[in-house]
Amino acid sequence: MIDTLDITGLVLAGGRGSRMGGVDKGLQNFRGLPLALHTLMRLQMQVGVSLINANRNLAAYESFGAPVWPDANNDYAGPLAGFLTGLEHCETPWLLTVPCDTPLFPLDLASRLAQAADEQQADIAMAAAPEDDGTGHITVRPQPVFCLLRVDLLESLVRFTQAGGRKIDAWTAQHRCVTVPFDTPGDDPKAFFNANTLAELQALERTAP
Repeated sequence: MIDTLDITGLVLAGGRGSRMGGVDKGLQNFRGLPLALHTLMRLQMQVGVSLINANRNLAAYESFGAPVWPDANNDYAGPLAGFLTGLEHCETPWLLTVPCDTPLFPLDLASRLAQAADEQQADIAMAAAPEDDGTGHITVRPQPVFCLLRVDLLESLVRFTQAGGRKIDAWTAQHRCVTVPFDTPGDDPKAFFNANTLAELQALERTAP
């Protein structure tokens, strides 16, 4: 079994926040605290060490008390750039990535992904959760930014991104990847709701338990 202390958690807060009007999404207020701090505190309960990936306002993120690492390049290359940064600075066998805009992700995220990776002898375990498919039907869809990764995938990801790859699922498909559904009766259907706009963030704050 993968031990909690063998997992480093990474909060992904390096995006442009374009759908929030360009503001730094991780620093937006949620229940009186910055969104990324909520995420970090939830993550710290599940892993041995935590890191933050951010590309601006670094002093603000450093005040949260976890090491902060920006992307190696400065072109806001998306979540895979954050994965790459995390793997480069990870000193444990596994890295768990979570985005800063999903403050209610499951408190058993790490343990369930770790169990699946261990049982399936997988290199990657990815969460999946119920989502409206746009027609009113609920389907369980992969959540690629919630990934548990073997740290020795670094070289593979370097090659993929240097070749111009940007899509998480295109890279994970190259490896043994197990998808873990979070759709049991006890799972919160809002757990993976991510706030892309300020209106969505305000709505989440009003409706979340």
